[in-house]
Amino acid sequence: MTEIRTPRLLLRRWHDDDLAPMADINADPRVMRWIDDGSVRGLDDTAEAIERWEEEWNEEGFGLFAVELLASGELAGFTGLSVPEFLPQVLPAVAISWRLGPQFWGQGYASEAAHATLEFALQDRGLDRVISISQAGDDASENVLRKLGMELERETAHPLHGRPLRVHTIDLTEFQA
Repeated sequence: MTEIRTPRLLLRRWHDDDLAPMADINADPRVMRWIDDGSVRGLDDTAEAIERWEEEWNEEGFGLFAVELLASGELAGFTGLSVPEFLPQVLPAVAISWRLGPQFWGQGYASEAAHATLEFALQDRGLDRVISISQAGDDASENVLRKLGMELERETAHPLHGRPLRVHTIDLTEFQA
């Protein structure tokens, strides 16, 4: 299954017309503050990222879902699963992540999408453990992680940027779907 409906969201594969709204999200410094080194990304970088995300779907059987609001059809951002190859000390692992435009913050969309993604990881992909990697100080992401029942496993640093990272985990055999 590569499409999930929640009460307010459609999690789906990427469409060509998702590029411009996702590029707008990636170009917002408020969004990118807690991503990698905090740099914004343009249209070309976003196109390359979406291409990589789609390749991961084909190679791994999971990836990052485009998150669409059911009520309006707007692209809110993404949530999904990926292999965090940039952080070798946590491998082998599958990580959940999300990124939404600021107009969609504070409405529970990230938690709703992430919860559905954890159900997908457990029920459809048979994963027994999922991690999440956040930057220290990213209180909004930490709040979502708490709602998901994820617990801090370790603290480390980004190998390229040196920013402090927090690795959270959840055993999906204990996850309340």
